[in-house]
Amino acid sequence: MLLTGDQYSILRKEGTEYPFTSPLLNEHRKGVFNCAGCGQDVFSSQTKFESGTGWPSFWAPLNAGVVGTTRDISLGMIRTEVHCSRCRGHLGHLFDDGPKPTGLRYCMNGAAMAFRLSVS
Repeated sequence: MLLTGDQYSILRKEGTEYPFTSPLLNEHRKGVFNCAGCGQDVFSSQTKFESGTGWPSFWAPLNAGVVGTTRDISLGMIRTEVHCSRCRGHLGHLFDDGPKPTGLRYCMNGAAMAFRLSVS
């Protein structure tokens, strides 16, 4: 897939977008969010929630196999990086301050994803 400059910076160089800049932040329709690097479906709109952080947030991925995590010690802090399991593209970070039922917050870069409406 051909990536934009922002997508390349985030997915392949582990960058981030400025908060409150992603159109996916305010995407509330029923559908699926997929990796902009390879098209793999990674999150459902059913697990999306408003975290107030400025990035699209989810309390769970579609299933355990679609994302992977690694320890990120950049920027002088310890975080958990989230990447696409297929292309290893950087999607964002995982925090333990999310809502029930998981208590997790997958804080994702909107530019690293695309959205597809569910047909129902």
